[in-house]
Amino acid sequence: MTPDEFRAAGHAMVDRIAAYLDSVGEQRIVPDIAPGDVYAALPPTAPTTTTDLDTLMADIDRVIIPNLSHWQHPGWFAYFPANTSYASILAELLSAGLGVQGMSWVTSPAATEVETLMCDWMLDLLDLPWSFRSDTATGGGVIQGSASEATLVAILAARWRATQGTVNDTGDTSRLVAYRTAQAHSSIDKGLRIAGIGEQRIRTVAHDADLAMDPADLARQMAADVDAGLQPFFVCSTHGTTSTLAMDPTAAIADAIDTVDGAGTHCVWLHVDAAMAGIAALDPDQRWVNDGVDRADSYCTNPHKWMGVNFDCTLFWTVDRHAMLGALSILPAYLRSAAADSGAIDYRDWQIPLGRRFRALKLLFVLRLDGVEPIIEMLRHHLRLANDLAARVAAHPRLEIAAPPRLGLVCLSHIDGDAATDALIEAVNASGRHLVTRTEVDGRSLLRVSIGARTTAAEHVDALWDDIHAHS
Repeated sequence: MTPDEFRAAGHAMVDRIAAYLDSVGEQRIVPDIAPGDVYAALPPTAPTTTTDLDTLMADIDRVIIPNLSHWQHPGWFAYFPANTSYASILAELLSAGLGVQGMSWVTSPAATEVETLMCDWMLDLLDLPWSFRSDTATGGGVIQGSASEATLVAILAARWRATQGTVNDTGDTSRLVAYRTAQAHSSIDKGLRIAGIGEQRIRTVAHDADLAMDPADLARQMAADVDAGLQPFFVCSTHGTTSTLAMDPTAAIADAIDTVDGAGTHCVWLHVDAAMAGIAALDPDQRWVNDGVDRADSYCTNPHKWMGVNFDCTLFWTVDRHAMLGALSILPAYLRSAAADSGAIDYRDWQIPLGRRFRALKLLFVLRLDGVEPIIEMLRHHLRLANDLAARVAAHPRLEIAAPPRLGLVCLSHIDGDAATDALIEAVNASGRHLVTRTEVDGRSLLRVSIGARTTAAEHVDALWDDIHAHS
């Protein structure tokens, strides 16, 4: 492809993206196909000759786009949102065109310093603790690919601190114990497994009627483990669980940790997972979602969910970069630099992989081109829609609110039990106009309605409610 051909194709591609986003609501939200159908619809072997872009795009229009799950659809009420925006798309395009590899300051100084600045900007916008800022002696922020990666980084830093760094030499994690509730994200357990923490050393802390961690039970379990000669090292407090957006009481959890870790050793790492809910703090009225974060060792939230920043973009901050670097920094000769020796950040040491993309451009473009106020208004709009839906459910004689409604999430169930709830989910999704998801809480089946797609309006919630009402 020549530069002139690229220019023409690029203009055409932008037009196609805009047309797709303008009309995505007309698509069936999930395809009615079987596994293997897309594979079978494309050539079984690699081409031996090239083709033109129009022919390729004809295949895209015929095979790919109709068989996607359309996350930007206004009827997307499944999982959590994965919003994009025109500003973020432009940044993604520019990042791809620049083609930089930002693993260290010397490999792309601007990529590194823009990322540091974006983490500080977002810290201010979310009103997070000053101790997370990059210009402190011990803290700082980084953009990870996902909350799962951020969690793993936190676990590895916690492991390093609890063992004074010796675990990297001995590999012995047999005495380390971690704690979370049954409502915590599956990535917590996955990260602990990767870090060598066996399932027999992962404790499930009790939760209360609101599905929030019980700090008293945490303190009891930690004390029992200490008495048994084990070493508590990691606690995950979730601010907005995946199933119900339940909020763990981080300040009280930190108090419970202090009762066990009171000798001043500070070996127990407290991580706050606010992957979905944390972005709500852009709205000053929702700053409660980060209550107690000033007591945490690390914190993460996802602009790629509710903020309109394309996946992937997870913000991760820590107050103990020393432990994180101790766990993750390996310095062969070919990665050493005078800049790093003088204090420049090499973000390769703040993550699992070596290579990294220029993700910070997406935040820079969204914040400078769109601004924060439209995002805040979108958040408030979604909250109004969710509150209205919750009121309709509460007034319905055959439905009930199954968990306290929070932010844009409403969980409901059918009074006739799990089979009726599951049948309702299938019937609602059968229309192809909207998509909801199922979850289980304490063995009970729930229908989740997550209102957070950028284009969702009252009419789309009304259409969803009509289907819920008709099939209940």
